[in-house]
Amino acid sequence: MSNTSTDRTDRTGRADASAASATAEDREDLTTAGSQLSTAPQEDAAPRDGAPNLPALGVVGWARWFWRQLTSMRVALILLFLLSLGAIPGSLIPQSGTDPTRVADFLARHTTLGPLYEKLGLFHVYSSVWFSAIYILLFVSLIGCIVPRTWQFVGQLRGRPPGAPRRLTRLPAYTTWRTGAEPEAVRGAALELLRSRRFRAHAAGDAVAAEKGYLREVGNLAFHIALIVMLIAFAWGQLFKSEGNKLVIEGDGFANTLTQYDDFKSGNLFTTDDLEPFSFVLKSFTGTYERTGPNRGTPRTYQAEVAYREGAHGAERRRTVKVNEPLEIDGSKVYLVSHGYAPVVTVRDGRGEVVHRQAVPMLPLDANVTSSGAIKVLDGYRDAKGVKEQLGFNAFFVPTFAGAGKGEMLSQFPALDFPVLALSAYHGDLGVDSGLPQSVYQLDKKNMKEFKDSEGKLLKKRLLPGETMKLPNGAGSITFEKDVKEWAGFQVTQQPGSGWALAGALGAILGLAGSLFIQRRRVWVRATTGPDGVTVVEMAGLGRSESAKVPEELGALAGQLYDLAPGAPPAGADAPPAGPGAAEAEAGAAEAEAAPGTGPETDTVPEPDSGKPTPEPPAVPAAEGAETK
Repeated sequence: MSNTSTDRTDRTGRADASAASATAEDREDLTTAGSQLSTAPQEDAAPRDGAPNLPALGVVGWARWFWRQLTSMRVALILLFLLSLGAIPGSLIPQSGTDPTRVADFLARHTTLGPLYEKLGLFHVYSSVWFSAIYILLFVSLIGCIVPRTWQFVGQLRGRPPGAPRRLTRLPAYTTWRTGAEPEAVRGAALELLRSRRFRAHAAGDAVAAEKGYLREVGNLAFHIALIVMLIAFAWGQLFKSEGNKLVIEGDGFANTLTQYDDFKSGNLFTTDDLEPFSFVLKSFTGTYERTGPNRGTPRTYQAEVAYREGAHGAERRRTVKVNEPLEIDGSKVYLVSHGYAPVVTVRDGRGEVVHRQAVPMLPLDANVTSSGAIKVLDGYRDAKGVKEQLGFNAFFVPTFAGAGKGEMLSQFPALDFPVLALSAYHGDLGVDSGLPQSVYQLDKKNMKEFKDSEGKLLKKRLLPGETMKLPNGAGSITFEKDVKEWAGFQVTQQPGSGWALAGALGAILGLAGSLFIQRRRVWVRATTGPDGVTVVEMAGLGRSESAKVPEELGALAGQLYDLAPGAPPAGADAPPAGPGAAEAEAGAAEAEAAPGTGPETDTVPEPDSGKPTPEPPAVPAAEGAETK
């Protein structure tokens, strides 16, 4: 035996350098193995000296930095949060596009806060400059994030999974056994097995590389694309939408023109040419109610029979419109939203001639349809002296009256069981010629005088169907006819993009579910001939994130492959027996390296003092999703 000795310091230094080199190679190897498991953009790393990573000077550098910040996930979440915050005042503060009356009232009551809100655009939040800026920036951020990730994912689909790392024991899930089968046969069986389990697999040198779970990234991209679709659909719907309400009495009709609506609002880009041409007539309204029990008065049947025509010369069709079953005509929907009664009244002048006869719609005040309204006689009336005047009547109507002396003028039930009409009379100028808008349910009594009864009080009376109230001094009369019609309130809406918004919402839910519950993972199978001529099979798995599913799936695959390539008989008395237990997946590389020097790939370096072999320090995996030891 040679007595030649080597300098201990030199030997130790070279060993340390070799270990460091091996560690760096392992880290780079694992980084390659875990690369492209996700298309998520990587944040720019700061320099090692801790200095901030500032862009290069110049317009291009700053523009590139701004674009990277805008398309980052952090900024997208901030913009989404700001958009949610911006929608809060739109819900709490009256908006000029939906309720201009409340806006005017707010400005009148808040002389300091109102002008401030107006300058900040809080009375029209969704069309304000700052809300539109957040909306557009979020839209651009999502597009700038989706396009490169989609292109990168397409490149991954066209490529192949990376080859096996040099040391599979470094991966989070690992197992190995010895078999008498040839390495080529083991790799062929592994390739066939992985493909049968829907892995994308191919042979790479002395190993088989496979990957699965691409639907995770598909779901992630689908979620972001669905958000873009929803943003476009909502913006389109807000810009081109229209919404109007119309009260129609039985027997009357409606044509979809702007002048026919009782009130109407629309988006900024909507024009009257966008109104769909159609018309309908309310043939009848049917409402039935619960008579007994705790739900007494609750509607059981609530529907309107209409005859409608599409276009100017369309054929007449019949349809029943219910609360949640609108009439759909092209891009418009006609909803049934309200109901009430319209008692028919006849007004005669001092000479007994009929000057007014019509059904007067009453506005419901409670669930039992206690209603109020106004009867206005504008033209044709002359008093007993032949002087032209206008008449006005305040009216209260109850479909079911409790009876005289049994309470106030309140309805006891919503059906027409005991209808009563209460009137109070006025004469003079109704103010309709001033040009100012008036409510059809209220009287402007500023220029009106009261009709007096025999006691000098305001003339008022309760009328049953068929009864008449005579005006004093031969001024005429008003009759409550034995006919009470019903009216229905319809809302006609055009909401373009609603179908796309629904599709985007469903796509976002499905995409989010896929990105949360599907895991992208890789599996490698290596089969090589050992020093003793026996084939050594190694299997390892790596996922994008830590999960118990990767070791479980690897264990199931190893069990199936073990059946195709069973363990070899023990090489000696001290050799561990080969069997199915050897194919169980290890939870992490820490277990794989728990016993130093026993792994198939364990490297050792001599200890300077004792000369005993010492395991090499484990390398920290840099691959995404790899478990840190």
